[in-house]
Amino acid sequence: MGNCGFRSNPSSNRVSSNAKSESPKLDSPAKYEAKDDSKLPSNPKEVEDLRRDQGTNPLMVFTFDELKTITGNFRQDHVLGGGGFGSVYKGFISEDLREVQPLQVAVKVHGGDKSFQGHREWLAEVIFLGQLSHPNLVKLIGYCCEDDQRVLVYEYMPRGSVESNLFSKLLPLPWPIRMKIAFGAAKGLAFLHEAEKPIIYRDFKTSNILLDLDYNAKLSDFGLAKDGPVGDKSHVSTRIMGTYGYAAPEYVMTGHLTARSDVYSFGVVLLELLTGRKSVDKTRPARQQNLADWALPMLNEKKKLLSIIDPRLGGDYPIKGVHKAAMLAYHCLNRNPKARPLMRDIVDSLEPLQMPAESSNTSVEF
Repeated sequence: MGNCGFRSNPSSNRVSSNAKSESPKLDSPAKYEAKDDSKLPSNPKEVEDLRRDQGTNPLMVFTFDELKTITGNFRQDHVLGGGGFGSVYKGFISEDLREVQPLQVAVKVHGGDKSFQGHREWLAEVIFLGQLSHPNLVKLIGYCCEDDQRVLVYEYMPRGSVESNLFSKLLPLPWPIRMKIAFGAAKGLAFLHEAEKPIIYRDFKTSNILLDLDYNAKLSDFGLAKDGPVGDKSHVSTRIMGTYGYAAPEYVMTGHLTARSDVYSFGVVLLELLTGRKSVDKTRPARQQNLADWALPMLNEKKKLLSIIDPRLGGDYPIKGVHKAAMLAYHCLNRNPKARPLMRDIVDSLEPLQMPAESSNTSVEF
């Protein structure tokens, strides 16, 4: 397979794993998080030993030649998305290649960032998704660690990201689907926060939530995920990374990361689902560019609230449901992290807002 080495040139780039996101990335000087190259596995045997030690899910280890076969030699017309990390390709694992049922996959090639940070984010995904399994987390099929190649192979999510669907210029996502997405994503975050060893996702945003054919939401891209605080610790002190417009203000200010940091990010995504606006939009007037800052004062005012709901919905939504979702977003965006709800409570709040697909015109094709 070859040695799986990496160049230790610290840098970082946060871009969606299936479409290039326009939101600027946060990347502070590394004063919160020590980096020790020697402690990270950097060859195939070390990676697999660590994964087997910490993981429970069976993962396939691919050679780079196998990935060429899976992706048609990384054909450009197979590209699903890309960014600073490299590219994501649509692929197919045939019975001839592996003794498995034929399977469509997404192949994420970390081609743009072969630094220490790029290796660490790749390894974080292998470790976290190798030990976690939940209907609202994207499934990792396998990986490749050959020479300086870092590749991840996921289940294929045919509808792409929430970002690409929500902000498409084609048909708008109907209200029931928006609430279904919020519910599924909330269940994924709640699962992480309540795991035996709690995990903070740290980069919750619409471009990192992928959708299957039935609009079931699954969290992807665990490159920035962190183990949560343990014992009597209230937070994890870490290098400030994430995406501007989604990151919790106290985390940006101090580097103190908690599960409530994810809750704030969830509030921003819920706000995007409500308004049809992006978390940061430089094309809008100055006061409206940051969605959370602009919309927050109107979320708990019934008369003003309906004026900020996505006009493309054409009023086709339940008024009470909108008010409840707006108040939930309002609480998630509280400047005081301790006043924000837990993800399990958010799941409970969203469950009554779920509507059968048949009750609305939810047949959306893109």
